[in-house]
Amino acid sequence: MPNRISMVEASELLGSYLKDRRSRLDPAALGFSSTRRRTPGLRREEVAQRANISPTWYTWLEQGRGGAPSADVLDRIARALMLTEVEREHLFLLGLGRPPEVRYQAAEGVTPRLQRVLDALELSPALVRTATWDVVAWNRAAAAVLTDYGSLPPPQRNILRLIFCDPRVRAAQFDWDSVARFVVGAFRADATRAGATAQVKALIDELCQLSADFAAMWRDYDVRTYGEGMKRLRHPTLGSIAFEYSAFAVDGRPDLGMVVYNPATAQDADRVRSLLHPGAASAPP
Repeated sequence: MPNRISMVEASELLGSYLKDRRSRLDPAALGFSSTRRRTPGLRREEVAQRANISPTWYTWLEQGRGGAPSADVLDRIARALMLTEVEREHLFLLGLGRPPEVRYQAAEGVTPRLQRVLDALELSPALVRTATWDVVAWNRAAAAVLTDYGSLPPPQRNILRLIFCDPRVRAAQFDWDSVARFVVGAFRADATRAGATAQVKALIDELCQLSADFAAMWRDYDVRTYGEGMKRLRHPTLGSIAFEYSAFAVDGRPDLGMVVYNPATAQDADRVRSLLHPGAASAPP
């Protein structure tokens, strides 16, 4: 039989985790008296008060005998204990054996460290996109080979907008219909997984008005996974060029995904190099 954690063990782990998180909070900062406390942190009844639940039941949860709490109660406790998103997820895994439902949060860009990762990929176009497929970061190779995102206003840096509404991007695809269907299916899966269905409604409505092709493909209800594969482009300067692409999750940022396009051959790498460094000698065969 698989080695699964028992309900008793899960209850004990949940209780230990609650006590640990409670001990880390500053009573004075939360409006409680800090005098005559035998242990650091909040008292159990203070956490229960902040979570608006029964002090007795919260005590039972810490003692490992409160039974399975509801998702609503765990959310209240998470707010009462001021848990981070990863701490909240851990609380749900201990209390219910599953992560909480996704709460979509719009991306605010990337960290300088992640941007440096993109910039280090000199000959590989790379970008970071949100769950709603807005491009929020890219490197120099991506700007030269794919799209000069920096020349576009932020609302226009959306991959669906570019595929369906930009004639230059459309002409660059070897098989536009296949690419467009793939993009629509992968976008639908990403937006749903991230809990961003409401956030993308305005974009979908707009694209349905602007593009009959998009409207027809959206009605097909296809879903795809991005994963990895081959990408061929008709570049206005380089001509035909091929890449192997791979998609990566950004740890700790479920709202972001990174896509890297590696030149498929040494000749493709030389073409990218010639575009980025005009006049430089090609690498020896």
